[in-house]
Parts: sequence; C-alpha cells; structure tokens
Amino acid sequence: MSLLHEQDFHGGLRGLPEHKELSTGQPIGELFMPSRLVLPLCQGVGAEAEPVVTVGERVLKGQLLAQAKGSLSTALHAPTSGQVSAIEPRLVPHPSGLPARCIELVPDGEDRWGELPRLADPLSSPPEVIQAVIVAAGLAGLGGAGFPTAVKLGVQGRPVKTLLINAAECEPYITCDDMLMRERAAAIAEGIQILRHLLAAGQVVVATEDNKPEAAAAMSRALAGLPECEILSFPTAYPSGGEKQLIELALGKQVPYGGLPLDIGVVCLNVGTVYAVRQAVMAGEPLISRIVTVTGDGANSPGNYEVLIGTPVNELVAHAGGATDGVERCIMGGPMMGFMLPNDRVPVIKTTNCVLLMQTEVPAVQQPTMPCIRCGACADVCPASLLPQQLYWYARAENSEKLEHYQLFDCIECGCCSYVCPSRIPLVQYYRAAKGEIVEQQAARAAADIARQRTEFRAARLAAEKQQRAERVAKKKAALKEQGSNPEADAKKAKIAEAMKRVGKLEAPSAESADEQP
Repeated sequence: MSLLHEQDFHGGLRGLPEHKELSTGQPIGELFMPSRLVLPLCQGVGAEAEPVVTVGERVLKGQLLAQAKGSLSTALHAPTSGQVSAIEPRLVPHPSGLPARCIELVPDGEDRWGELPRLADPLSSPPEVIQAVIVAAGLAGLGGAGFPTAVKLGVQGRPVKTLLINAAECEPYITCDDMLMRERAAAIAEGIQILRHLLAAGQVVVATEDNKPEAAAAMSRALAGLPECEILSFPTAYPSGGEKQLIELALGKQVPYGGLPLDIGVVCLNVGTVYAVRQAVMAGEPLISRIVTVTGDGANSPGNYEVLIGTPVNELVAHAGGATDGVERCIMGGPMMGFMLPNDRVPVIKTTNCVLLMQTEVPAVQQPTMPCIRCGACADVCPASLLPQQLYWYARAENSEKLEHYQLFDCIECGCCSYVCPSRIPLVQYYRAAKGEIVEQQAARAAADIARQRTEFRAARLAAEKQQRAERVAKKKAALKEQGSNPEADAKKAKIAEAMKRVGKLEAPSAESADEQP
C-alpha cells in the first residue's frame, strides 16, 4: 500500500526546479562496451583496495581485481573480460581533482564470465553466508556516499525493527532510481526479502517522494502480499533523501547526535543498493555496473543508461547521443551535491549516479563571492540544524576544535546553505576542505600515537630483557655461592696471584748476578 506521509524535517528547500522529466521519457539504455575501463582502487569511503592482478594479465568478467583492505574498503571486480594494461595513478572523479591509483582494463570483446558463486535458496541460507556473499561482491552504497554495504549490514546481533529503503532521489535532474523502480521492481522486491531475512527486520518501509507516481505504483505491485511492508510517499523537498532526514520523515524518529540509525533500530539502504544485493546473492554478480542518468541542457539525448564501472565519461556521453554545442561544464552528481570534473575522460565509479552537462550556471559551481552579511538564511535551510555561518568562520580560521564543537561532521554537504547564500559563498567547499584537514590531523595523531606506542613497547622490551639477564646472572651467582664458591672473589684472587707472580719474577736476582756481588 502506498500512503501519503505528512511528516516534515527542519530546513531544506521546497519548490526547486526538478528537470526530472528530461530523462524519464525513454527506457533504461542497454549496456555498451567502451574501448577501455579505468577502475580506481578507491570507489567510495575508506582505503584503496589492494590489487591481486598484474599488468599484462588476462581476466574474466566478474574476476576479482583488487581485494578490500580495511573495514571500510570494497573489493573491485572486472566489468568484462580482457587484459590488464596498467596499474598507475590516473585522474579520478573527486572534488580534489587529484589523481589516484587505478587499474586499466582493455576489453577483449568476448565478455566472458568467470565462475559465479550464487545461493540457490537465499531465504533459507544463514545470515552469515549472505553477508559473506555481499562482502565478496564489493557492494557499496549507490546513493552517493559509497559506504560499504556489508559494514552497514553488520548489525552484530542488535535488533533491527525497520528496514528503510531510500527511494527519495530528491536532487534535481537525477532519475536513475526512479527508472530502476519502474523497470525492475520485481528484482528490488527480491532484494528486500533477502535483506529482511538477513537482518531479521520486523518492518519494511519504502520511502519516496510524491513526484514518482509510476515508480511507487510499480513497487506497490511488486511488494503486494508481503507482511509488514508499506510504501510511504511524501511531499517533494530537498534533501529528503538524506539518511537522517528520511528517517525523520518516514518514521518520525531522530538519530541521536554522534549515533547511527541502528541505535534506534533502523537500517537504511538506497534502492539501487537493494537491487545490487539481489544481483549478488541470486545471480552471483559482483558490483560491476550501475544505472547512470545523463542529462542537463547540454545533453542531446537525456536518459538513463546501464553503464560498466570504469567507463570513461566521454564515451558514456557519446553513447548517450553526445553533448550540444556550448557545454561549459560537466558535473558528476546533481546540481546541489555534484562537483565539476577535471576532464571528461575520468571514469564512472560505483557512486556515480548522474552526469550533468550544463550550458547555464548551477549552484554547485563556484561563483564570485562577496563578504558574509550575517543574514542567517543558511541556518534557516540547514536540514541538519547546524549553524553554517559559524562553521564558515571557523573553517576559514582553521579552528578544528571549534568546528568539531559545532558538529561539522553532521553536515551532509547538501548545498542548501550555498544555494540560498546572497553573498554566493561556496560554503560546502569550505566544509569539505575542513573535514579533510581534520581527518588528516586525526590520521597524523593516530600515526604519532602508534609510533609512540611502538617506541614505548621497544623500550619496555629492552628493559625486560636487561632485567631477565640480570636475574639469570644473580641466580647463577647464588647457585655457585651455595656450592661454596664465590666466582667474583675467586677471579679477584686469581688476578692478584697472577700479578704477584709477575712481580716476583721481576724482583728475583739471577745466579750470575749474585756471584758478581762482593
């Protein structure tokens, strides 16, 4: 059943131009094969994956290319069969514009699959088996953050009351989730059942905005008959798709500061991630492709396309009909949270939900700024109930202590503050930079702590070894003393005797010299 929900959250933007109709007029485009695939070893948050292939090696579709390294890393797989041509730094889609290590794969055109481990009956499989499949498949959140799915599903026995499916897709222009629900609702429903079994969740809520009636209807049909499962539709607002905002909208609950949704019995997953779980568990397919919206006033044929991870953006755009003359900027993501790409040859990654081709100005692009006039508009629209103006001043002053005190890391970088700022200050850019600085400082402190601990451990080890040697010597002396022998005294006496012997030889006159005396 689909219900209209009237719950609201603080701040946000209403009435944003949506432009979603541009890319929903045609079905999802079929998968195409690019000339090369560039696969960054870091596909979201966390550390880079560690390559397990070498340059020149031939691989099969779905084969592991790099294994996860650390709890927040995700494994990387071959999107098609071919040959590894390079493992080296390349430009990647990131706000910093800096290069990162990538694996380049040249397709052989055969698209041959390797072996696919799949579960015949996932709803009868133990949760730990399903969890292991999700880890091996390299699944990451497809809503934009790229948080490893397996980590979010690792509830360690804690009760899950509600499985919340994020189908809001609140940012303008982006429609990949909308079209996914319209065309593949049955597969999403299977993913929901798998996750419900894995988490032992009592309730399932699919939350979407009221501007997606076709998607809501398709999901309603696919989920018909499932107990404790409902679809909530609420008035369109931005950023209703933020995890904490969605929980407040759909469930009327608030995640405690510094806490996680699991603290209130909720696990929240993007609808695209749910579909990827289904593909991994039932088809054995790792995360090697995703739906990407190609749109904007600079796109010749806006639409949604199935795209292999690693596909260069310029080849995707060409496949999607190309760009119009006069395109000035290519943005990955939407106009609010997206960022300009350093060039159009960077690859699609697991978190790429949209490629936005624009001729006109958009809020996410930095404009000439003026001094802050302290109007407070940024605080009025902040959905996280923060004080953006204060965060701005402390970010400029590089005052990490104050930034953390004012809860910088609760900022979801939605861009509402930048959108309404009359001085055109790129507030979100300051917050992103400040977060990066703080993370680097914390990493440096952690490294220094580890070095200090290693030094202290070494000093303690050497002191313990010295103490042990002293104790062994003391025990040996004690044992000899009990036997009536004093090694130190005996050695001293021996030295004295040897010295007296030498002195005696020097003082004793020879017989010849004695005869010569009168």
